Amino acid sequence: MNDLVAKGVHAWFGDRLVLEDVNLEFAHGTVTALIGPSGCGKSTFIRTLNRMHEFVPSAKFAGEVLLGGNDIYASGEDVTRIRLGIGMVFQKPNPFPAMTIRENVLAGPKLARLKVDDKATLVEKSLQQAGLWNEVKDRLDDPALGLSGGQQQRLCIARSLAVNPKVLLMDEPCSALDPASTLRVEETIDEIKHEVTVVIVTHNMQQAARVSDYTAFFLAELGEPGRMIEYGETKQIFSNPRDNRTERYVTGQFG
Repeated sequence: MNDLVAKGVHAWFGDRLVLEDVNLEFAHGTVTALIGPSGCGKSTFIRTLNRMHEFVPSAKFAGEVLLGGNDIYASGEDVTRIRLGIGMVFQKPNPFPAMTIRENVLAGPKLARLKVDDKATLVEKSLQQAGLWNEVKDRLDDPALGLSGGQQQRLCIARSLAVNPKVLLMDEPCSALDPASTLRVEETIDEIKHEVTVVIVTHNMQQAARVSDYTAFFLAELGEPGRMIEYGETKQIFSNPRDNRTERYVTGQFG
């Protein structure tokens, strides 16, 4: 079963086509890594998957993104509802600074006006899923900014999980973290993928190999828009890629 399907995705900034004709399916219970050099359209693509691309005033989009078979770009679709189903974790941890740890976890349901019968259970479950509960269970009313960078990132993951999304998008979630914090976030990804389909942008080839089931390689060749060059099971992409450009990238010959 595919939770999320991208069909013929094109993206522009102004008149410049930056991403051309991407077709990808994301199966339930899997992690898909998006890899490729800087400027190849990975982050642009992941932002089309929950309509964040349109935040840029000059941005344009063509194609379809299907969540549970429904096109999220269809006329009349509620963007807020879409983003409840397709959560996002950013490169830099962004807990709400004026809120406690507890309040950060509950912020999503509160903003979405979702009824929560047992807030304490939801906070514990979300923090457990994010691998943070044991570290913060006795300080839930402390400021979120008192946490380390890695803990803040896992708190952001917990905040996203609190609204029970079908898909979680992660745009280089470990790039600002130390190795120990990176390991904890990767463990969290492995834990949650059975309940939430995960799509992760990463420049770290070792990370892609460790955490993902499938990998898509993106490339923007000189003067051309970004394209998906190859997609397959992660083991195949890293051990026996079909395209020479993929092999050169994953073996460190460029990028």
